[in-house]
Amino acid sequence: MTVRRIAGAAGPQGCYDADIVILALDRIDETLAAIESACGQTGVSTHIFILDQGSRPDALERLTDSVRDRRNVTLLAAGQNLGVAGGRNLISGLGHGRIIVALDNDAEFASPDTAARMVAALDAEPRLAAIGCRIVIHSDGMDDLSSWGYPANLLPCTGECFDTVTYVGAGHAIRRTAWEQAGGYDSALFFCWEEFDFCLRAIALGWRVRYRGDIVIRHKVAPEQRVGWTGDRWFYFVRNRLYIERKLGRRWLVLAPRICGYLLKGLRNGLPVQTLRAIRAARDMGPRRAIRRMPRAGESYLRRNDHAHRGSWLRRLRREVLGRVGVVSTAER
Repeated sequence: MTVRRIAGAAGPQGCYDADIVILALDRIDETLAAIESACGQTGVSTHIFILDQGSRPDALERLTDSVRDRRNVTLLAAGQNLGVAGGRNLISGLGHGRIIVALDNDAEFASPDTAARMVAALDAEPRLAAIGCRIVIHSDGMDDLSSWGYPANLLPCTGECFDTVTYVGAGHAIRRTAWEQAGGYDSALFFCWEEFDFCLRAIALGWRVRYRGDIVIRHKVAPEQRVGWTGDRWFYFVRNRLYIERKLGRRWLVLAPRICGYLLKGLRNGLPVQTLRAIRAARDMGPRRAIRRMPRAGESYLRRNDHAHRGSWLRRLRREVLGRVGVVSTAER
């Protein structure tokens, strides 16, 4: 596979604070708005990397024209969809800012100082690997419940700050040293759960993850180029979650309650074939990285900041059965 630079700067020079990374795949109007939002950030030095993953020729031409003369923007084209994990791995590795800020191409920073606040938040707490932002709907500022990646009973705390075990990809920041130490994303995931998988590896190394409800990303929740729940999205949701558990050394017997929940939920929503296919795929994948069992301190962190908010397996199984597939949230994890 060849990745080529098609517009913008050859690469960042000297020292700067943060790389802002954006993956592009059509929905060009939203992508151009995301780039303008990134270019408009103040109070922090940045370099912006955009990776196009197979947009239509007319969309790619507009994208190229928009960044041609920008000195702090690099536009690259992969020619194919590497997935969220693979795409972010590629462009995050091209820069050398001490913070990696990621923005979905249908999202925008809520204010010109959002990236600066993200950098400051990580600078203030040296053991933070990453922070997740509050994701709101662009049109009305209401919380985007489809992008809530935390326990459901924390929904009243959307404007607060708390330690957690993951972040939502629409807008987040990662400390580069933690990124490198944990090994970035697992590209085998392609799409779905890649943030959670990275956080687990960071937590195992003694890092923390924090939700910052006071730092806001505005999300357009565009349906174009999304993987529908009735298509591959449910498959990736189930396959990747089971694969992650296997990477932690969990035996299939231990995973039985989770698998039962997915089977029941898949049956309820007319997706039994997708569910079975996902379970088989998770079995066939096997751990592609050496199994890293969570150390005792990491298990304690998970219990305090995730398990304690979710309740018993019986309650969670009931939620899997009654929950609707239409809500794209990891709150039902």
